[in-house]
This record gives sequence, C-alpha cells and structure tokens, in this order.
Amino acid sequence: MKFSQTHEWVKVEGENATVGISDYAQKELGEIVYVELPTIGHVVSAGDEVVVLESTKSAVDIYTPISGKILAINEELRSSPEIINNSPQAKGWLYKIKVHNPSELDFLMDDQAYQGYIAHS
Repeated sequence: MKFSQTHEWVKVEGENATVGISDYAQKELGEIVYVELPTIGHVVSAGDEVVVLESTKSAVDIYTPISGKILAINEELRSSPEIINNSPQAKGWLYKIKVHNPSELDFLMDDQAYQGYIAHS
C-alpha cells in the first residue's frame, strides 16, 4: 500500500489498483455522511479531483494519486458512507483504476514514510 501527501492510499494488484483514504484522513474528517463517486470509464490524471466526501464537519475533494481509467466504484458507499469511517483501508475503498503510468507510484510514500509524514502534520 502506498500513500499520497493528500492522504489517499493506493493498493496495486497487477495492472489495476484500488484507491481510498487513509485512516488518518477519515479521523480528521469525522463522520462521513455522503460520497460522490467518479464515473466508471472516466480517464483521470494524477492530481485530478475524483471523489467528494461530505462529513458532519465539512466537504472535501479527494484526488487521484495515479493516472488511469476508472474500472469500478464502491457502490456500497452510496447507501452506507460510514463504511469509510469503519474500515477506510479495506471495505471503505473508493474506486478501482487501471494504472496508466506505473512510475507515478514512485512518488508515493510507503507506510513507514507516511506515518512519519502525518506525525509532522
């Protein structure tokens, strides 16, 4: 699992990856009450806004850490957005993407580097 500075995680499986937000991010947001997911088939570039999360505190944009084509979205989140709070790095995944540029993963942090990053935030 790799992490971005904007608190998204990426888990690569072959040519595809699953993306979500970190446990740290969900704690900072508070109770998530609404999720606006991307469109399947949409092609995105690293840094693009792809998801909107609304919590009891605020609404935030979630950016894709890698470029690719959206393959799937977590439909369960439409009716149960709290899954993100309960399991942000497993059941609360946001979308799956076909990785277009694997070298972009080199710019993301491993878990140890990410833990250091959030410790200094």
